[in-house]
Amino acid sequence: MKTDIKKGGASKRHRSAPIEVVVGYIRVSTEEQGDSGAGLAAQEASIRQDITRRGWQLLEIYTDVASGKSRAQRAGLDAAIDAVTTRRAGTLMVAKLDRLSRSLVDFATITGEAHKHGWNLVALDLGVDLSTPAGEFLANVMASAAQWERRIIGQRTSDALQAKKAAGVKLGRPSHVSPETLTFILEQRAKKISYAHIADFLNAQGVATAQGGTRWHASSVRSVERSRCSGS
Repeated sequence: MKTDIKKGGASKRHRSAPIEVVVGYIRVSTEEQGDSGAGLAAQEASIRQDITRRGWQLLEIYTDVASGKSRAQRAGLDAAIDAVTTRRAGTLMVAKLDRLSRSLVDFATITGEAHKHGWNLVALDLGVDLSTPAGEFLANVMASAAQWERRIIGQRTSDALQAKKAAGVKLGRPSHVSPETLTFILEQRAKKISYAHIADFLNAQGVATAQGGTRWHASSVRSVERSRCSGS
């Protein structure tokens, strides 16, 4: 029995598929530093484990310590997107979708860039994979839900603050200066010393501001004086 084998046929059947190259992106905002579930180490471990499981190759993991409300001033995310846009990697992977963005507008922009330049986005917590219709649909739904939730929380906070304001509750951080500092400011003002000169002297002496800061300005000296004169 004669068997014909087409030239190159066997090599094509046994040729390995190219290994997917991945960049990871991890982020925490400053207030989340102590949250083990959203911590940088936990996110990185999740990404590395999934890449190993899939047999993919990790190019690099980019990091930001910044708010997820806006894409502005997030150099790590910009670098990760540049890596996939320039084809150094084919997939951008995040451990959690909200690590990528908490803004629907920014998320839509990122997915638009993925479609335009032909790269994939994977979010491990939701099973999102933009290479599939189901994954893309789920990503859009979850991003919309997160945006809605934040707007509801923001509205409730605003309503609560307005109610307190209407009830005469003084809003903002409590302002306190030591009796000695207050007396000094009032005495200097009685001598017609300018707010700026008083601020310079307090800064030179290392006196804490009413909010506990380290830098006095003419406006902050004026606020202390007016607060005292108004009896608050």
